[in-house]
Amino acid sequence: MPFALTATVSMLIVLGVMVLVHEFGHFAVAKLCGVRVEVFSIGFGTRLFGFRRGDTDYRVSLLPLGGYVKMAGELGGDGTMPVSTAANPPGIMMRDSGDLNAHPRWQRILIGLAGPAANFVLAFVLMAGLYMMHNEVEVYLSNPAVMDFVPQDSAAAKAGLTSGDRIVRFDSDHNPTWEKVRVRAALDANTTVPVTVERTVNGQTTQFSTMLFLADPSKGQDFEIESLGLLPQEQPGPLLIHDVTPGYPAEKAGLKAGDGIVSINGQTIHSVSAVMAYLQQAGSKPVNLVIDRDGKILPVTTTPIEGDDGAGHMGYRLGFHPVAPPFRVEQLPLPEAVKQSVTYNVHYSGYIFEVLQRLLTHRSDIQQLSGPIGIARETGEAVTMKGWQPIIGLTALISLNLGIMNLLPIPILDGGMILLLLIEGTLRRDLKQEFKERVYQVAFVMLILFFAFIMFNDVSKLNLFSKLKP
Repeated sequence: MPFALTATVSMLIVLGVMVLVHEFGHFAVAKLCGVRVEVFSIGFGTRLFGFRRGDTDYRVSLLPLGGYVKMAGELGGDGTMPVSTAANPPGIMMRDSGDLNAHPRWQRILIGLAGPAANFVLAFVLMAGLYMMHNEVEVYLSNPAVMDFVPQDSAAAKAGLTSGDRIVRFDSDHNPTWEKVRVRAALDANTTVPVTVERTVNGQTTQFSTMLFLADPSKGQDFEIESLGLLPQEQPGPLLIHDVTPGYPAEKAGLKAGDGIVSINGQTIHSVSAVMAYLQQAGSKPVNLVIDRDGKILPVTTTPIEGDDGAGHMGYRLGFHPVAPPFRVEQLPLPEAVKQSVTYNVHYSGYIFEVLQRLLTHRSDIQQLSGPIGIARETGEAVTMKGWQPIIGLTALISLNLGIMNLLPIPILDGGMILLLLIEGTLRRDLKQEFKERVYQVAFVMLILFFAFIMFNDVSKLNLFSKLKP
């Protein structure tokens, strides 16, 4: 299946689940409070198909990027429009008991909170289930951040870092693991951060402090710490070869599956990223390899050739597939899985809030945000990876994002509705309906413009127009 189709289908499924869970949260609490729900829609716009049960029209609509629950009195009035019944004395009116605005403000606030809360619960359940069933963790991610080969002219090399350095401070993180370095570097992209490493030379251990610029010209689209020269030491021993590609230099030089690459031109390496970085630095020049074959050390000389890695990336390569870095499979008991899930969600919620703070204080570029196209790309890559862990982790992260974003105090969003209810509660009276309608109209226009900007930003990252340039 073409990647574009895989990405689109996977995105629609993931977002569909997110929206279904979010809107079900609103729906369930509204029903518990006695509010009449008129529409439960996955998607916006024209109704495609669905069914009616009771007072509710359950439907799937034309535009699948979202959804909504329409409750009686919502967006069409604040519940003050009286309804007359034959049982009422002439001239005496009463509210419709199923109308949203006929209910106490605390119930309406609960209804507003229920959608984001459902997303938080989903993220928690997904990660707890993953930790209980089959959680593959690359060992080096939870190990101390020890540097492998540092390419010359990289940001790390310019900052004075070298192979074997152990990072003991990376911005505000002390004694970080490689996982924390990756997350912190992504948050600090396009800024300069303080870095301290522990270095051992001739048996003497010292500390070296420097400043590292975390350049990210991709604006968050393809950011990897390897592009900075921060290559993790993924394993203590040599890089093992899984198989060799026929016709490439590795095969011609006699390399075999099971061989371990100890060093290149005297530079010890421990990861495929280190091999790739060294080959790009060496170019088309011959390289001297030291190979460990069943305990025997063999010298091998070969010349890399330039080629495609199969993902559209050109570079110098030898033509082999490596054995994956050591990993462990965790199947945690329920209490420990719950604890790990809480830790995961709390940490990543904190990162999301930090990103929002950086955007508001202009410390991050808004162009780093991704919309549907960016989400499609990420989900497409996740479903093509081995196992369930990538797509489950990404789904949990998107669910966290959706829940937090909907709590922002912006009209149209759940947080905006809650803010207006809190203001009315403080004033002890309802705000004028005309005023609220104007606020919603302005917020809707601003939200559409913001969405259009994010879509344009997504498209611009695809470099579709670069071929039009002379």
